[in-house]
Amino acid sequence: MKRTGRLLYFLFAVAGAVCMLMVSGVARTNETETVADAGRIYNQRCASCHGRDGRGRTRKGRQTHARDMTAPGWQDDVSDERLFNSISNGRGKMPAFRKTVSENDIDALVAYVRRLRR
Repeated sequence: MKRTGRLLYFLFAVAGAVCMLMVSGVARTNETETVADAGRIYNQRCASCHGRDGRGRTRKGRQTHARDMTAPGWQDDVSDERLFNSISNGRGKMPAFRKTVSENDIDALVAYVRRLRR
């Protein structure tokens, strides 16, 4: 009886460990997909002004005075909340995206902009 109980305990422990590994793999896959989606959205909606590298050195970016989002000083000064609000509501000549981009995608864009830091 004791041996059967230990065997069942061992099997449940192994099954639990396998499930945890599978879940962590799914989380990494979802994180990778989120980064890819954010990059796609950024390239579609933001790169024409801010540039693919985030420096704002495009013709349209120079005309609209697009922010250099790679600057460490700016990255330090701006909060995630402000980035979220700027993307949602627009800022200056930047259009609002709240009606065309979901809140989850805006969160992913905020994280993407953070990765642009030099």
